[in-house]
Amino acid sequence: MTNVLVRTLVRPLRRSRVTKDAKDSYLVGLIGSGIGPSLSPALHEREADRQGLRYLYRLIDIDTLGVPPEAVGDVVRAARDLGFDGLNITHPCKQLVIGHLDEIAPQAEALGAVNTVVFEDGRAVGHNTDVTGFAASFARGLPDVPLERVVQLGAGGAGAAVAHAMLTLGAERVTVVDALADRAAGLAASLNRHFGEGRAAPATPDRLAGLLAGADGIVHATPTGMAAHPGLPLPAELLHPGLWIAEVVYRPLETELLRTARAIGCAALDGGGMAAFQAADAFRLFTGRGPDSLRMLADIADLAGVAEPSAGHAV
Repeated sequence: MTNVLVRTLVRPLRRSRVTKDAKDSYLVGLIGSGIGPSLSPALHEREADRQGLRYLYRLIDIDTLGVPPEAVGDVVRAARDLGFDGLNITHPCKQLVIGHLDEIAPQAEALGAVNTVVFEDGRAVGHNTDVTGFAASFARGLPDVPLERVVQLGAGGAGAAVAHAMLTLGAERVTVVDALADRAAGLAASLNRHFGEGRAAPATPDRLAGLLAGADGIVHATPTGMAAHPGLPLPAELLHPGLWIAEVVYRPLETELLRTARAIGCAALDGGGMAAFQAADAFRLFTGRGPDSLRMLADIADLAGVAEPSAGHAV
């Protein structure tokens, strides 16, 4: 497998030992499964172009490499050895990668998920910009919605980040729903340790009808709705106009869930804001330079072929 990785992760940029913000060239990448439609390369490279940087963002699809998610450690080591400055990590590797890093930032450690790895002096340091990205997007797009009872679909790597973000934003209680009962229970227990007992609870999908009848909103954090995983993550009849919907999926920007929810009058937030703001935070970690996050938000809309990202209102 090492030879395959070397051929795939060829290093086209020369490296020098200088501080991040003193450099003018960067090599980064994204590790995940089925990531061909990702907008991350264009999103990062556009901001780099505006800052006059030479910046190459490579997609490292484990499906193309023919390796399982558990091989993420080998892929990370190959990228480090080939001179990458850093990596983004996405489904299904955000949790698996942790055991292969030299250091983990406190927030990522609390989440149990890493979506950004920075290589510093030969060491791999894990961060999580999903939580800050989602929090910024939600605060901007759905600033005045009630947060007493939130139902979250999905307890994976993205789910851990957005659940932390929701509780940090002031949600009184988040119920985490996942088909894998142990995963939902594990995330809820972690959230309660971090935020206090009673702030989170696990549930299985068979309880959704009762939960949503009295909920303020839904956070969707599963792959359902992505280009490679179309469809609805829950029965459409469970939605009602009293719910707000916050989506994590951003490709496409308008998922079937958002389209269905907006049709009945729900306030809805697409995943574009999270994608833009987490990318801005990752860009800062990779380069040591401050990006223009609102400009990157506009880039997401342009790249996805829409006028502008959702501002959170029903349409």
